[in-house]
Amino acid sequence: MSKRSPHTDYPRWNELPYAGETKAPDNAEAPYAGSWTTYFIRYQQNEWVSAFNGKTIHFKIRHPESIDWYKQLAVVQRTQRKLTREQKTIATYWGTGVATKQWTPIADQLIDSYGVDAPRGARILAALHAAINDAFVVTWSYKFKWFVARPNQLDHNLATFLCTPRHPSYPSGHAAVAGAAETVLSYFFPAERRRLHELAEEAAQSRLYAGVHFPVDNEQGLRLGRQVGELAVDQLREERDTEDHNIDTPYRHSANVKLTPPPYEQVIPFEFDDHCGSLTMNEDYREKKSAPTANKHKPKLFY
Repeated sequence: MSKRSPHTDYPRWNELPYAGETKAPDNAEAPYAGSWTTYFIRYQQNEWVSAFNGKTIHFKIRHPESIDWYKQLAVVQRTQRKLTREQKTIATYWGTGVATKQWTPIADQLIDSYGVDAPRGARILAALHAAINDAFVVTWSYKFKWFVARPNQLDHNLATFLCTPRHPSYPSGHAAVAGAAETVLSYFFPAERRRLHELAEEAAQSRLYAGVHFPVDNEQGLRLGRQVGELAVDQLREERDTEDHNIDTPYRHSANVKLTPPPYEQVIPFEFDDHCGSLTMNEDYREKKSAPTANKHKPKLFY
């Protein structure tokens, strides 16, 4: 991992321990994912370019040196002190499993509700997950370029609602995934654009409720993911079959789909390991154990 540049003055992820721990994290999650294969974009000659037309991409993301991280921390601290039951539910739902876990069921619900045929269904899922992959790769490239510390590294007494993941804070992977998913699915199902936007905003905001991200992580993550999604859509719009017809015909009529959540229930429940080394709130676990309708499947608290 790179050492701090003398020109940076923001707190670094690889230099500070998490709350409840005694040393800086040395078990980074997939630290080289920023170099993995992408589909709609390419990294070549030290810049990102469109895989479709080769044009240089300038990602619209704030540099961490321009951000007041302690001002951001104050928002996290206030949020954690005043968490509502609804906010805890939202944080738990979107924070269970990997960041892609909640978006595949949403895509399937749209495919079913709009009567999408099998080949088009496969194309929609392929485009969605390729864009999500690209958003994740770009996000990880920035995470491990900038090494921005997590909220609980700036406040060693901060007990977060969910477990803090083992990678740098900025930008948020959950938010980037949400932005990319929103944009690609809105292309195929434009009548659902407003609801998809709401879900993406909620998914990003859930990371503030979880206590594991600063507000700017989520804001800039959404922005980054949406830009990757637009690059994917730019290519999809231009693709044609052997008869020179556009492959895609977006479903512009409304099927009046009630996209979930709510309810805030996992479509595919799984008993994840809930062990956490950093400081978390214990109240939530007591609430779950005492609730008569509590889901017995424990969430994996990460990302």
